Amino acid sequence: MLGRRPVANLASSVVAQHIVDPLDASTYERLLPGHDCAVCTLGVSQPSKMTREEFIRIDKDAVLSFGAQCRSAGIRHFELLGSASADARSRFPYLKTKGELRDGLVALEFERLSIFQPSMILTPTNRFGFSQALTLTFWPLLTPALVGSWRKYRGVRVEILGAAMAANLVTSGQGLEILHWDQFLALAAKS
Repeated sequence: MLGRRPVANLASSVVAQHIVDPLDASTYERLLPGHDCAVCTLGVSQPSKMTREEFIRIDKDAVLSFGAQCRSAGIRHFELLGSASADARSRFPYLKTKGELRDGLVALEFERLSIFQPSMILTPTNRFGFSQALTLTFWPLLTPALVGSWRKYRGVRVEILGAAMAANLVTSGQGLEILHWDQFLALAAKS
């Protein structure tokens, strides 16, 4: 597991934590060979609190660099935590950047590329203040109204999303797969 800081209370004989700088491939590239899959959840939690350039550097450039290093190391399956409605042609900078990232990863030609695109990730605790408190309270109430093509915008509990990403690692597949709310639930049910 590669991260910017250690995860507390992680006691496992099969998981090794490595503290790395996600903006500097030299801090992690030696750790990649010998693995079949990589999962990337790197991204900023509050893009509005930084410049657009900083956001792009972390959410797109660092992830593309990691993806390229993974591909060079022989990793065949890459999973990304992306965003619903990501589109490189979007007029919204956040969605445009996420779409450019997706397109960049597709260009790396992994044997399998799984892009999870949640709309709203519902966490058990409020980490960001009033606006997140409103979201955590009211987004679940919107769920029944989000039907048809709007289902992909339903909020997903972080533990369900994590279970889905883990289950997807041991599910067979090939090529590009874009996953939304319904697929999260189906995969999480397998775990």
